[in-house]
Amino acid sequence: MSVNLQKGQKVDLTKGNTGLKKIMVGLGWDEAPSSGQGKGFLGSLFGGASKTQSIDCDASAILCGSGGKIIGGRALIGQNMLSEDIVYFGNLSHTSRCVKHMGDNLTGAGEGDDEQILVDLQDLPSRYEKIVFVVNIYKAGERNQHFGMIKNAFIRIVDAGTNKELCKFNLSDSYNNMTAMIFGEVYRYQNEWKFNAIGEATSDSGIVATANRYV
Repeated sequence: MSVNLQKGQKVDLTKGNTGLKKIMVGLGWDEAPSSGQGKGFLGSLFGGASKTQSIDCDASAILCGSGGKIIGGRALIGQNMLSEDIVYFGNLSHTSRCVKHMGDNLTGAGEGDDEQILVDLQDLPSRYEKIVFVVNIYKAGERNQHFGMIKNAFIRIVDAGTNKELCKFNLSDSYNNMTAMIFGEVYRYQNEWKFNAIGEATSDSGIVATANRYV
């Protein structure tokens, strides 16, 4: 049976579940009704937000090494290319091939997962101790969009071998004016894998700013 998590709660993934080798991390969200139609449970809308453009949320995975930091100590390689340890819409597969982004969803429309990231826990190189799953609103400042305009946001962990949902975290705080979200993280602990439900909103402008938190 899937475990419904609260913010800050941690759960074992592999301990007592030796058959778990790969997981699918599903992330989902919906646009809240406009201010004239009511309020979404993630927060009320404020005036001035445009409904002419869909909210494009981008999920990313940040691979971290010792101390929860990006290996090499930088989020950027050169001026325009993100570190290979950041898997996102512009880099769908990690060099180890153990973390794969299944593609960008531009609207968040429809039920179920909006974006999915596959993780091979068994073969992930030992230098990686944590994978952080984040979501940024694309061009949030330019489009005057924020997470107060999002409802029904969640992250869930699924056994990729059996399609069995292991746990789910529904984000329910108020996130007005916030443009990025750290949903949760999968991390090693005493040779086992755990999941931590974080649900921390930030005002980061784009994945580079969020990734720099782990430099």
